[in-house]
Amino acid sequence: MEPNIVTKLVKKGVNIPNPESVYVSSTIDPDRISSDNVTIHAGCKLFGEKTLILKNSVIGYETPVTIENSMLGENTHLKGGFFKGAVFAGDNTFGSGAHVREGTILEEQANAAHNVGLKQTILFPFVTLGSLINFCDCFMAGGTSRKDHSEVGSSFIHFNYTPNQDKATPSMMGDVHQGVMLHLKAIFLGGQGGLVGPVRIGYGCISAAGSIIRKNELRKNRLLLGGSFKEASFPRKSNVYTNVLHIYNNNIYYIANLIALAIWYRHVRFLFVKKNSLSAQLYEGMVENLNVCIDERIKRLKDFSVKLDYSRQELISQGRDKDSKPIVLHDKTILSIKSAENVFDLQLKKNNITPEGERFIKFIKNKAGDHGVNNYIEVIQRLSNDERESGSQWLKGIEQEIIDQLMIEQD
Repeated sequence: MEPNIVTKLVKKGVNIPNPESVYVSSTIDPDRISSDNVTIHAGCKLFGEKTLILKNSVIGYETPVTIENSMLGENTHLKGGFFKGAVFAGDNTFGSGAHVREGTILEEQANAAHNVGLKQTILFPFVTLGSLINFCDCFMAGGTSRKDHSEVGSSFIHFNYTPNQDKATPSMMGDVHQGVMLHLKAIFLGGQGGLVGPVRIGYGCISAAGSIIRKNELRKNRLLLGGSFKEASFPRKSNVYTNVLHIYNNNIYYIANLIALAIWYRHVRFLFVKKNSLSAQLYEGMVENLNVCIDERIKRLKDFSVKLDYSRQELISQGRDKDSKPIVLHDKTILSIKSAENVFDLQLKKNNITPEGERFIKFIKNKAGDHGVNNYIEVIQRLSNDERESGSQWLKGIEQEIIDQLMIEQD
């Protein structure tokens, strides 16, 4: 125990019912812990200079919580588990048995029940996860409110590691340019099921309980059924990729959406931040974590390129001609990946304010002034259809510019 830090927190008004049982590292900055109705229960441990806790938050009510360099927005309730490098925008609840790691962002009112594992996961407002879930390397949007939200059923798994030992497997439920507007139908992934990444799922889609989804479904409002395999055994070609475009194109689409979200954070989220406040530090944490997600996906894409080179060599050793379709496709994809990082970097550095974007930002500025800087959800929900369309087209243009440069069409 670090009595000096714990004592400082208690003296400033943080509610710590059993201070002798709470460990607070000397790396914690007491000024980053709000004294306004914050409770830290027995057995909790806090580490890291980036750790931030805003008002009305409750930590460790059900079982002890360990926090390392995580940021909690207002009204966040972490009931038990481990949280490292995660950001909660506010009004979030996370059940016991959590294992939440770097690159995770839960936007407002996104929630999870008990025994949920997340890493490199972005959940838009209202998204709800059931219990006993592994949902790493995912983005999910959809729904219009806490009563109408996208959901992942209990005992669901996102399969994010392949037999070829790569993680170029991010899956996207919904998208950024429409998802930020909080007006489209929810997505439901049924319990006892899974996704084999990378896949993309459209708004309004439902996967039946027990289904394993392996293919993209970009149409909206579909019922998805993924059956089990019949018992069989086949020869396997080790270290060879047969679905190169599916993996590559889905990764490009995913990163393009994250870059559009970074632009949204830069020009729209920023308008709801009070300068020189804890909320400003929370915003900075969201931006930083999003950049972590983008860097991770670029790294995994480059790793995939190395694996593709091995795959290419293996195919040639098996008698494939260098001008054959699989080899040409491998070569084309490896070349595209080499240029991709520069494309991503240029997009992130660009101003990216089109006339549509400028018009939309003015809408938001006016509405934020009317409703207060803290009411991000309320302002977005009050947008007219024309205003939403203007903002969506602006973000879609950013995504599409990247996709047009890097996407490889199937011959």
